[in-house]
Amino acid sequence: MSSTEPKMAMAKTVLSTVGSIAATAMVARSVARDYLPPEIQDYFFFHIRNLFNRFSTQLTIVIDEFDGILNNEIYDATQVYLSSKISPNTRRLKLSKPEKENNINVSMDRNEEILDKYNGALFKWIWVCQKVQSKDFYNPHDMNSTFRSELRSFQLSCHRKHQEMAINTYFPYILKEAKARKQEDKTVKIFTVDTKNVYGHGPSWTSIVLDHPATFDTLAMDSEMKEMVLKDLERFVKRREYYRTVGKAWKRGYLLYGPPGTGKSSLIAAMANYLKFDIYDLELTDLRRNSELRQLLVGTANRSILVVEDIDCTVELQDRLAHKARAPQPGFYQEESKVTLSGLLNFTDGLWSSCGDERIIIFTTNHKEKLDPAMLRPGRMDLHIHMSYCTPCGFKLLAANYLGGIKKHELFEEIEELIRTTEVTPAEVAEQLLKGDEPDATLRGLIDFLHVKRKENEEAKARKPVETESVDEDKETDDKDKETDEKVENEVAN
Repeated sequence: MSSTEPKMAMAKTVLSTVGSIAATAMVARSVARDYLPPEIQDYFFFHIRNLFNRFSTQLTIVIDEFDGILNNEIYDATQVYLSSKISPNTRRLKLSKPEKENNINVSMDRNEEILDKYNGALFKWIWVCQKVQSKDFYNPHDMNSTFRSELRSFQLSCHRKHQEMAINTYFPYILKEAKARKQEDKTVKIFTVDTKNVYGHGPSWTSIVLDHPATFDTLAMDSEMKEMVLKDLERFVKRREYYRTVGKAWKRGYLLYGPPGTGKSSLIAAMANYLKFDIYDLELTDLRRNSELRQLLVGTANRSILVVEDIDCTVELQDRLAHKARAPQPGFYQEESKVTLSGLLNFTDGLWSSCGDERIIIFTTNHKEKLDPAMLRPGRMDLHIHMSYCTPCGFKLLAANYLGGIKKHELFEEIEELIRTTEVTPAEVAEQLLKGDEPDATLRGLIDFLHVKRKENEEAKARKPVETESVDEDKETDDKDKETDEKVENEVAN
């Protein structure tokens, strides 16, 4: 009993002393705020914090949402990373789901704490939101900044001895994990040119969710060709360091050519769904000059597919230097497209092609022979993929997709033989398979269609020599007319 009394007395003394110090600190803080100028207050509190920090073993790292006016990549990665570290002990969560997105986003609420263990070290995260006046916070890179009334940051607390680990190992790990999670949860989108804003100050691209169901499993394509494309894509996305080593931009060019209806668009959608790359659908006829083309292409994101469809129809590709533009007739004004082949090629393998990583460029055409040879060389179009007519392998896949998964039928042999000898596109076969749900009747209808298609093809081939002669005569007439026009123009000029 006697030994307990001195301890109780000492405890009371310590508590009294701590209370007195705390009360004195509060009085000093109140007096400083009321009577000292702000400059002296900052100086006073700065030294007070330094005094306490000398006795603290904790380290605090602050990650602000913005670095100046630019997005802070570490902040964005941390937000994604911590959403996977939410535990049953987390008291407040925040849910969101952007319109037309597939996933519900779960994240920590403001001022909530999350504990994370990494390599035996304990890290404590707090999401700090500070109220401010909206007029004091404006970021032109953040479209919603004028409506916000808070500054946001993540604060990481850990033991001082883990500082080197946090900076050199933990944060790179967070960046890597966040990138993988974003890719896994990504909703693929398709971007098109916003013609209303392309000449103004608004965004040049507008997007919607790509809700195309095409995959390599459902693609009616030659199996060997399909396997080759898959291996080429997988090799491309794994070769970042290789492209850096050899000094080439990390991009890949594909030319898809073949008749209409052979699945070029479906292949593009399958590639996007497989890689989870966004698609940028570029319509060159919407542009007036090469500078606008450059503006749009610089605005595309990494890990994306740029598509220019029907390239032989959209630009005067045979006219490499745009010398075919004639002078307008008096009294008439005609504004012609100034997007030239040379301007387009600068973005496929010129200096501008290096403005971005992990990009795929796809050109499509129904007539490969019409393309300028400059488009076809390696480095611009690395892989030429011929989208041919339907094959027996493609038919079996379509039948399985459209007729409830059937893989064998007594009519398959006859259909396969007809498909080998008939030029019919996968789109035409699919259209016939869509006409019924009962396999026997549907397949017999397809046989009838193939017989008719074969007859039409034979008749078309029989007419082709006559049409060719007519085209040659028309071309000769056009050449004579062109020669006459040039003579008249020269006389007028002289």
